[in-house]
Amino acid sequence: MPNTLEALFDYLKTRFDDEPKPRPHVGEAMGCWIYYTAIAEEIPILEAALNTTTDKDLVELLNDTKKLALHQMQTIEEFMLKEGIPLSDTSEKKPVSDPNSVPLGVKATDSEIANLISAKIATNIVMCATNNSQSVRNDIGLMWIRFQSEKSVLGMELKTKMKERGWLKVPPAYIPPGAPAK
Repeated sequence: MPNTLEALFDYLKTRFDDEPKPRPHVGEAMGCWIYYTAIAEEIPILEAALNTTTDKDLVELLNDTKKLALHQMQTIEEFMLKEGIPLSDTSEKKPVSDPNSVPLGVKATDSEIANLISAKIATNIVMCATNNSQSVRNDIGLMWIRFQSEKSVLGMELKTKMKERGWLKVPPAYIPPGAPAK
């Protein structure tokens, strides 16, 4: 799937990214700053989660999520520096520790970790859509579409694993008044 997405974005870039590039407007700059900050603050949370789980599937998902966050952070950081948008201060990296040495009262469960990642991905997707809708420059809009697509694919992978493991929080079915019960 990533190769298909890459080909699509290469096409979109050649099709829509030939316009002059004025300085980003205040909304575009703010969207970049907020997303950069959100991603930068997500990474220590992922590192802490990696320090508390021994589940192989969850470790793989956490590593994939961290890898994507680092990639997006580097991409947007390069863009911001090129455009003169200041970077926010970010939290320190977490040291690696033994998940088995974390006390049970402090240690997050695998379900809690998976649902936290899910909430972060959902928030990131909404932020990307909002930032895209406010973008005037095509290159900035394409960056948000790419980020949103990457997070959406990751979210689908996570949701599949959460369903398999029983971690997905599913609301009750809606039954309108007077509808026959199934």
